[in-house]
Amino acid sequence: MADYYDVLGVSRDATPDEIKKAYRKLAREFHPDVNPDPSSTEKFKEITTAYEVLSDDEKRARHDRGGDPFSQGGGFGGGANFGFDDLLGAFFGQGQSRGPRSRARAGQDALIGIELDLAESCFGCDKEITVDTAVRCEKCGGSGCADEAKPQTCPICKGQGEIQQVTRSFIGNVMTSRPCNNCSGYGSVIKNPCRECSGEGRVRSRRTLNVKIPAGVETGNRIAMSGQGEVGPGGGPAGDLYIEIVERPHSFLLRDGLNLHISISISMVAATLGTKVKIQTLDGEQEVDIKPGFQSADTITLKGLGITRLRGSGRGDLIVHVEVKTPHKIKREEEELLKKFAQLRHEQLDQVEIHSRDKHSHEHGFFSKFRDAFNR
Repeated sequence: MADYYDVLGVSRDATPDEIKKAYRKLAREFHPDVNPDPSSTEKFKEITTAYEVLSDDEKRARHDRGGDPFSQGGGFGGGANFGFDDLLGAFFGQGQSRGPRSRARAGQDALIGIELDLAESCFGCDKEITVDTAVRCEKCGGSGCADEAKPQTCPICKGQGEIQQVTRSFIGNVMTSRPCNNCSGYGSVIKNPCRECSGEGRVRSRRTLNVKIPAGVETGNRIAMSGQGEVGPGGGPAGDLYIEIVERPHSFLLRDGLNLHISISISMVAATLGTKVKIQTLDGEQEVDIKPGFQSADTITLKGLGITRLRGSGRGDLIVHVEVKTPHKIKREEEELLKKFAQLRHEQLDQVEIHSRDKHSHEHGFFSKFRDAFNR
């Protein structure tokens, strides 16, 4: 069994956030839609399975004990818990027989990622996705038998799925049971396997599904599609399909929860005299009123133009960050006019105003982070 920590490249004491971050990085690298290498499909399945195990506390615990993380047993190594009746049955043949195993077993869940634009995340959309999973074999209907035949009763165990054997020991006769080697514990054998699925009852198939994306989703959200995962062996019931949202960065809008942020620049003349400017938003073009005397790094809030609230009503806001641009070079005539302007206002060029440390600290801090996000 693969070490899923090695698959994701994380330590055994990695936090859920570290595991999620490692998975997203690898998923973007090996997703079959972006990686043309034929081996990327298997690699993507492997890292998806690793994330499924390590992001689930119970499955992770079973994996850490060295057992099968997808087993429902709680004992060491993923096996069953043995009680007193099982012990008696092993030595003296008491207790009920376990009987044959069913060929049809439940399938595993599947996980794929889907990328959305900011507008698609905000307003919701319908998406077509392509999934590659195991589906029930149409040729045999999941039975695994060719030519509409049925599995035949095993001639060795007589349909019991296990063989009992009595041996003599110092405590007397001891009866032990073990799965039948001839039928692997199923109690039946397939004499003529289906050529399409080789008796497995399922085949791999690539299919297209329509997914309705609700408004307000963000990176990390998952959408569950019941019964669209992997069909189990023997044509067993399918698991669920989970679609994980990955939101692509917008070219000029920055998301912060339900709010959106945009950065614009205006001239110092426009900031002094006031003006009206038009900006692009997710709702189209909007007019922003710049009041006279506007200060650099001040913000303007446009209500209800942010992100739709997931499974709720209302939207966040659009915060407009305004930077007042000072010209780097001016002509001599412009310089004289500015000096005259300063004289009219009784301002000295060496005049300075010292602010307290926390004044505008929140606005400047976020604006710096916002600006850096787009300069990377």
